Amino acid sequence: MKGYQELAASVRMKRSASQAVLLEKEESLELIGRGRSAYVFRITNSNKVLKVFFPGLEYMALEEADVYRKLTGLRWFPSLYDAGGNYLVIDFVEGYTLFECLQRGIPVSEENVEEIDRALQMARKKGLNPSDIHLRNIIVTLEGQIKVIDVARYRQSKRCTQWDDLKKAFNHVYKKRYCPRKLPAFLLNFIAVLYKKRWFTTFFTIT
Repeated sequence: MKGYQELAASVRMKRSASQAVLLEKEESLELIGRGRSAYVFRITNSNKVLKVFFPGLEYMALEEADVYRKLTGLRWFPSLYDAGGNYLVIDFVEGYTLFECLQRGIPVSEENVEEIDRALQMARKKGLNPSDIHLRNIIVTLEGQIKVIDVARYRQSKRCTQWDDLKKAFNHVYKKRYCPRKLPAFLLNFIAVLYKKRWFTTFFTIT
């Protein structure tokens, strides 16, 4: 198998407006995700993923790698295996994101929420500031464990309330008998848009 640096170099993209379009990649890379800053590939016949950052955002690779190094030894976060100018290699985590849990009707338990809290608290004890915590970067593994990914913004200085707001939604909406356990993706995405526009600010302030 080719080395990580060579695999990363095989990923070619072009910038189109605000989008990064994938043009080419090594056959041994299986595309499994696309975020705001990078493509994510599973490396065939391994339990590792290669995250390759978009043109113009390459600097985030070393920033995120540095955060993963700070989180070494904490079971809630993937291990870092390699990092380069525009890529990093971490554990492949098999399971469902909280977004997928809600979409598929997989229950999210109070124990899950407590574990996420514990993970973020331990990250703070490492001198980090967990930020950009949302439904797509928290995974419930097939064994029921919690893994938190996408930690690039854990060094920002401003306070992020996203996880606190998600907990309020869990306690005041999700746990209620009237709340359906299965929600369509379009509704979850619509709620996310409203949240970003701060239309739920009043709700989260008074609850």
